[in-house]
Amino acid sequence: MSNKDKYKKAFSSIIVRESFDFEVKKMENKRKNMILKKLALGVASVCVVIGVTTSAYAKDFLGIQRKLQIWIEGDKTDVTINFDGDGNYNMNYIDETGEEISGAGGGVAFEDDGSARPLTEEELLEQLNSPDVEYKDDGSVWIYWFDQKVEITDKFNDGICYVHLVNGDENIYVTVTYKEGFSYSNNKYVV
Repeated sequence: MSNKDKYKKAFSSIIVRESFDFEVKKMENKRKNMILKKLALGVASVCVVIGVTTSAYAKDFLGIQRKLQIWIEGDKTDVTINFDGDGNYNMNYIDETGEEISGAGGGVAFEDDGSARPLTEEELLEQLNSPDVEYKDDGSVWIYWFDQKVEITDKFNDGICYVHLVNGDENIYVTVTYKEGFSYSNNKYVV
């Protein structure tokens, strides 16, 4: 009798239950499911990375961050502006000395019913293009609007100065109260 026949005779009395065969198939299915789950998790991870990268690019591309030119102190300046969507912005630019300057701003608008809402990007850009008054260290006072730089130091009378500025078809009337602020209107001086 050969070894093969001896093994057959020895194991012929063992009966294999169907449940044992079912358990083997179940374990094989679990292994296949684990492999499929790992593969799905890997694909999902790649999709998340691609989605986040695309989202960051899209935010820059779709205008959350903008590179544009605005008038700063009478000079057209290249700036990078980040709008947060809640009525605020941060901006960076290089000044005439080569120094990087950072600035920020924002605000709210009040509706007819008295409720406040964040300024839109368009309103923020309009705010950035509004006139500005600067008090210099040498004691001089300057007003800037688009490409105009006007010294108004000697134009104050009782602490108030009235300046009419024209830019093409656009007129503004600026009222400056010395070191207290300024206001402007397209129609008349604000008193």
